[in-house]
Amino acid sequence: MSSSMIVDLARTPNRALVGAKAESLGLLHRRGFLIPPGCCLTFDAWDSYRRNEPNILPRLRTELADRIDPAVPYAVRSSASVEDGAIHSYAGQFATVLDVRGLDDILSAITAVWDSARSDSVQSYHQQTKGQSQPIPVGVIVQRMITPVYSGVAFSRNPMTGLNEVVVEVIEGRGDALVQQGLTPHRWVNKWGGWTTRPQIEAIPEAIIQQVVDGTRAIEQRFGTPVDLEWVYDGTRVHWLQMRRITALGNVSIYSERMAREMLPGLIKPLIWSINIPLVNGAWVRILTELIGKNSLDPNTLARQFYYRAYFNMGAFGDIFEILGMPRDSLELLMGIVVEGAQKPRFKPSMRTLRHVPRILRFAWHAWHLHPDIERFVEEARRAYEPYRQMRSDALTSEQILTAIDELFALNQRTAYFNILAPLMMQMYHRAFKGLLNKAGVDYEQFDLTRGLAGIEEYEPNAAIAHAHEGFDALPESVRAAVRQRSFEEFLQLEGCDAFRATVQRFIQRYGHLSNIGVDFSAVPWHETPDLVLRMITTFTPRPTAGGKTITFEQLPFTGLRRQWAKVLYRRARRYLLYRAQVGELYTIGYGLFRPFFLALADRFLRDGIINTRDDLFMLTHQEIAELARGMSLPGPASPLAVRRREEMEQHRDAVVPETIYGEIAPPLKQHDTESLKGIPTSRGYASGPARIIRGMQEHGKLQAGDVLVIPFSDVGLTPLFARASAVVAESGGILSHSSIIAREYGIPAVVSVPGACRMKDGTLIAVDGFAGEIRMIKNEEETNQSDPIQQQHT
Repeated sequence: MSSSMIVDLARTPNRALVGAKAESLGLLHRRGFLIPPGCCLTFDAWDSYRRNEPNILPRLRTELADRIDPAVPYAVRSSASVEDGAIHSYAGQFATVLDVRGLDDILSAITAVWDSARSDSVQSYHQQTKGQSQPIPVGVIVQRMITPVYSGVAFSRNPMTGLNEVVVEVIEGRGDALVQQGLTPHRWVNKWGGWTTRPQIEAIPEAIIQQVVDGTRAIEQRFGTPVDLEWVYDGTRVHWLQMRRITALGNVSIYSERMAREMLPGLIKPLIWSINIPLVNGAWVRILTELIGKNSLDPNTLARQFYYRAYFNMGAFGDIFEILGMPRDSLELLMGIVVEGAQKPRFKPSMRTLRHVPRILRFAWHAWHLHPDIERFVEEARRAYEPYRQMRSDALTSEQILTAIDELFALNQRTAYFNILAPLMMQMYHRAFKGLLNKAGVDYEQFDLTRGLAGIEEYEPNAAIAHAHEGFDALPESVRAAVRQRSFEEFLQLEGCDAFRATVQRFIQRYGHLSNIGVDFSAVPWHETPDLVLRMITTFTPRPTAGGKTITFEQLPFTGLRRQWAKVLYRRARRYLLYRAQVGELYTIGYGLFRPFFLALADRFLRDGIINTRDDLFMLTHQEIAELARGMSLPGPASPLAVRRREEMEQHRDAVVPETIYGEIAPPLKQHDTESLKGIPTSRGYASGPARIIRGMQEHGKLQAGDVLVIPFSDVGLTPLFARASAVVAESGGILSHSSIIAREYGIPAVVSVPGACRMKDGTLIAVDGFAGEIRMIKNEEETNQSDPIQQQHT
């Protein structure tokens, strides 16, 4: 018989002769991984059988006689030409026969495998996947059966999400029981050396699963591709039964809300989304292009909306990491994935990284010398925005309004560029300076970084409110009582308070651009609600900033070159604090200028019966509004469309949304456990008190001294509330978010990025742990009325 009929697996058979499944087993053996000994019948043997060549089975019997031990059980499986392909695996389509003994039974099993290729199910599957009905060449693997103590499967990448983690599913005994008896396997997931998932009852020793995990990682590394493996454990060693590539990993989209809720927090109306995404993401694309060069990044595909909230496309960021030669796992760190006891992936430069070194160095040089560009831009932008602040939008034609919006967009995109870079550079210098302090044993929280920093208070409204409140307190009691009872218009005519009135008017002129949220121009700014501003000032509760920040630069224990380096970082950390405030204010002002132009169009649409209310405009997109302004029609009436979208937003307002979404379809929302919540601690201390859910300054009267301020996001416009709060809990934010910085200044605990915080019942007594990031529900306010006074502790 020709030697092409049977090939030993140990000799690494050729895929063209025996199929990918048999070739993979041979490759595993060749590279030192344990497989059960055996052989494979080639496609030539199958072809002879298919053609009914005489004596094919006797010839095979003779050839197999020297390879088969009649006292040992064997497994007989297919290795067809179509199996384990890059797109279709044909898993389970062909026959498998286990525990076969003796030549006769083995030959019968071989023919059963061959015959299964002609079954209706295989032919139907082949027709659907390949669009063909030709015969399928079938090799047959004959291997010794390993009596398993445990058996299972392992994936070097999560096949559902594409994340870099080893997934192991295991049962006791033979693996076919998993399919035939429907047993539920024990599931283990290992990421970066730590366990993210393990069975509640560990019936299988962890050490054995660790062997499987280590082998799976080694196999992926040796073959350079994510793999799906079958294995058995015989009581001593792990044997590998099958290896195939994991198919379709690239098809899994990953979206994360973690970073997005800091930059674009809360529910986002259609008009705001249609402006913000190309505006902000366009600035990001500019930055990334400077870093990686020419690319195909599209601002509109870097983020998607689910539940009317922003999610960043992490796959796109992963592509950028790979272009730079960075591990794709880095994006998982950005998604907030933390594994207890694990080692985070490290950046190892590759040849791809070296290719980008010149551009990266140019970008770093530009970033190091960014401060003159920022200073020049701040002055230029202030002048550039002024004509739009003076423009009478109601006196313009609709086309002129659309042109002004386009011009503002271009100007705001340049501001957005610096509004991204300035905080990034600030964060970099702060971290570097903090690292120096830590090495010197100095507590960063006790260091006074803003001492003597000229101009920084100008960008925080609390100091100005406190000053205005002092003017109010200086008034006679009768005048104070009159001010409290008057509307703003009546206050302007009130006698006996000229100096205080001038102070209030200067405050509105200086800070009137602020609103509940600076990245949503549908939010009403302070200058449109002067009555609210007056109430804020008259009811303001002065509160000193936190004590204890006594360490200054002069007291730092640095000498020589280290002191010079510390001085550089110290000055730059301070300088970029101011830059961040300056550019952030400019962006809020410039971005807010969209509002009067769009409202002018809303008034015209309202007059023409296109919409029912002014706010309906914010439920339409920029493109839809432009088409209506130019006399074009939408597929359906604008007003019902706006109503439907508003109703959808209301349905999702208090939803606790998943932080990560895999795929393009939003998963169903789950009920959240409100007995305890978890977030990121950003200001140390403990506090307890009634939770006050405040969604905007219009609700400022709800918050009493000692209450816990609970907000969906933090913005400069919410700063006055912090003076009364015993602690701050926010649904979004990070360690350098506005709420975190102000909480640290006031010495009150803060926990941010807390999903579902605003779903708490208003008045619920809660305990806030600013060290662990935990919020614990104690009781409802009604149950608290007879209780002891609330105790608080801050550090």
